[in-house]
Amino acid sequence: MTRRTALRNTRDKSFSDWYHEVIEAAEMGEHSGVRGCMIIRPWGYAIWERIQRHLDDKIRETGHENCYFPIFIPMELIEKEADHVSGFAKEMAIVTHHRLEESGSNDLRPTAPLKTPLIIRPTSEAMITEAFQRWVKSYRDLPLKLNQWANVVRWELRPRLFLRTSEFLWQEGHTVHETSQEANEEVETMLECYRQLLEEFMSIPVITGIKSEGERFPGAVSTHTIEAMMQDGRALQAGTSHNLGINFAQASGIRYLGRDEKLSIPHTTSWGVSTRLIGALIMVHADDDGLRLPPRLSPYQIVILPIDNNEKARVKVHKRCREIADQTKSLNFEGERLRVKIDTKDDTPSNKRWKWIKKGIPIIIEIGPRDLESGQLAVHRRDFEERKAIFKKSENFLEEVPALLKEIQQTMFTKARDWRDKMTATDITNLATLRSYFENNSGFVRGKWYQDLASEEVLKKFGVTVRCYPYEQTGSRGNCIVSGRSTEVDAVFAKSY
Repeated sequence: MTRRTALRNTRDKSFSDWYHEVIEAAEMGEHSGVRGCMIIRPWGYAIWERIQRHLDDKIRETGHENCYFPIFIPMELIEKEADHVSGFAKEMAIVTHHRLEESGSNDLRPTAPLKTPLIIRPTSEAMITEAFQRWVKSYRDLPLKLNQWANVVRWELRPRLFLRTSEFLWQEGHTVHETSQEANEEVETMLECYRQLLEEFMSIPVITGIKSEGERFPGAVSTHTIEAMMQDGRALQAGTSHNLGINFAQASGIRYLGRDEKLSIPHTTSWGVSTRLIGALIMVHADDDGLRLPPRLSPYQIVILPIDNNEKARVKVHKRCREIADQTKSLNFEGERLRVKIDTKDDTPSNKRWKWIKKGIPIIIEIGPRDLESGQLAVHRRDFEERKAIFKKSENFLEEVPALLKEIQQTMFTKARDWRDKMTATDITNLATLRSYFENNSGFVRGKWYQDLASEEVLKKFGVTVRCYPYEQTGSRGNCIVSGRSTEVDAVFAKSY
């Protein structure tokens, strides 16, 4: 018999429709009145805040300070960085006027043109490096390590909530260094912060590596990336860290007096992750009943539902729920007090249970009159495929909660990693086989790569890109999977979002 699911759309029937229904069912976000822009609802924003707070602590621990730069960038700053800007030119939104006036009944028109158009921030390299030109005068000013939490605008042609929207939220770090070595160390340090965020906090396994020339950030010397696999076998670039060399500093006229008392050009970096991480979270962990959240990330780790249809027992049931909540909140998990909520809304137990299942809460506890008599708790684990409750003695369960949450966190990571490994092919050695594979399958392919742009263009013809050159290389020699040339470089290929 086919198992009934909470969602109308399932992953195997329509992954795209399923993805959007998960967002709707979990009340995470929705499209706004402006094409390509989204409203992030409280539950979606609470998840973003958890990501933000965790990552912000890591950013501060590595010696960076937070700041803020304007959302508007003068056109002349953009024009200084032609190579960089070319990668964003078609996505830029431009402000050309600054006043509306009535020209008739309910008819407002822009009437005051700006002398110089303003670009709405697609990324902040141009604005920030212009400030660095004023701030960096001596080697004593270095390293300069800044981060900002902001919104950016890139006019998206095919918007999708939490994946590709015209406006999205992110953090972008920007640093200045004396040497290329220091810049490289910075880039690798921040990519490791991203790896830890995804693997240890969000239970999403990733491949760390370096982008190919064709996939590199515009104007960068090198781009380092973390690549994750979704349940449909497509790759998602989840975070990037860029070594910009001296390119941006040179364009912005940054010069500093070095230790040798000569003027030098510094090396800069930039790195960032965005609300796209929430899209990754959905596509890696959610199931046909809705969202599933790792305990370290989840805004609430436990939700307690009073089963209070019996008016006589209601007072006692609610009292017991508060006792369990207070006892649970006093427990520690991964250095934090447990986050617990009692849902006392006037609704049926079934409706409330399904609401929190769809939102992805790791543990749901139900307490009713019978549970008071037996001293038990009905416990639902969201990482389990089965919907049946596990009955636990309340005293024993409270002792087990931290270990149980740790188990759920690890179980979710292990399941996602096993799926990725299952969907990774390592036995494809030539272009014909590669093309045939991607005509019928999705997933990662690991193979040899000669590193030339012409071969990248061949791949794009059937919708495949080089995701990265993994940090972990085999060191063996073989023939490039596309050109057939001899090479030692291992690469990961995939269709991607």
